[in-house]
Amino acid sequence: MSYKLSPSKLNLFLECPLCFWLNEKGVHRPSGPFPSLPGGIDRKLKIYFDKYRKQGKLPPELQGKVEGKLYDNLEKMDTWRNARKGISWTDEEGNTLFGAIDECLIDKDNFIVVDFKTYGGSKVEDDKINFYQNQLDCYALLFEKNKLKHPGYAYLIFFMPLEVKENGKIDFKIEVKKVKVDSKRALKNFKEAIKLIKSERPKNNSECKFCSWAREEWNSK
Repeated sequence: MSYKLSPSKLNLFLECPLCFWLNEKGVHRPSGPFPSLPGGIDRKLKIYFDKYRKQGKLPPELQGKVEGKLYDNLEKMDTWRNARKGISWTDEEGNTLFGAIDECLIDKDNFIVVDFKTYGGSKVEDDKINFYQNQLDCYALLFEKNKLKHPGYAYLIFFMPLEVKENGKIDFKIEVKKVKVDSKRALKNFKEAIKLIKSERPKNNSECKFCSWAREEWNSK
C-alpha cells in the first residue's frame, strides 16, 4: 500500500507521531468548519502578485528585498498553486510527496519558493520562522525531484495587520525573511513518516492536548 503526504502532514508527524499515525488511519484532529481569514488573504495576494507578473515587475513591497523576478509562466504557476494539482514526486515504492506553493521567483536558472504568511504579531521571531522550516524543506525537495534548480533558500513573506481603517481597509506591516532550505532533511522526514504509518500504533505524546481525545475516538471505532 502506498501513501500520499504533504508538508502539513509531515508537520503533524514532527509535532505528534500518534496524531499523525491516527490521521492516516482515518481519525482526524477536530478542525474549524469555516474558511479562515488568512486563507482568504492568501488568495487575494496571489491575484495581486499576478497583476505584477503580467507587467514583468516585482510588487513594490519586494523590490530590493529579494533576488530575481516573478516566474513569468502563469500556466505553470496556476498548476503549482492549485491545491489539487500542485507539484509532486513519487518514490520507488509508490509513496507521494505533494505540495502547493504560493509564489515563485526565478533568478537566472534558479527557482525560489515564496510563501505568504499572515501573522497577528508585530515582530517575526526566529521560532516563528522555524515553525515553517519543514514546509520550505519539502518544497526544495519537490523542486529537486522535478529537476528544477533552487539556490538553497526560500522566502517567507509575513503580512502583519497594523491598523483597520474605514471601509474595511487594513494596513499591513510586511517583513521578508530569507530562509535556508535542506532537501535532505525533508527526505529523511518523509521516509520516517512512511515507516511510522506502516508500524504499530505509537505511544501517546504527553505534551499533545489531542492525544487523550484521540485515545477515546480510536477506541470507539
